[in-house]
Amino acid sequence: MEQVTITRHGGGAAGEYRAAVAGHSAVGRLTWVARGTARVAEHTVVPRAIGGRGVAARLVEALIADAREQGFKVVPACSYVAAAFDRHPGWADLRQG
Repeated sequence: MEQVTITRHGGGAAGEYRAAVAGHSAVGRLTWVARGTARVAEHTVVPRAIGGRGVAARLVEALIADAREQGFKVVPACSYVAAAFDRHPGWADLRQG
């Protein structure tokens, strides 16, 4: 499996998670905005050049890990994030809305 590196950008009112795959210039993104004590996951986008490598899943996993560590809830406005919550019932305590 190719190495995927997740970085965090922004903070406060809005931000994004970025996924870089070793050897590729394309970057996957999961964007969010703050709403009270929650982060609304708005969009998850993975360019075709790096698709099929689990990049979107890794982006959501980073969001979930931060939610657990930092104590915020996640509003899955993005259909991919909503589907990920459905696949992982153990995350239900982090879901808002």
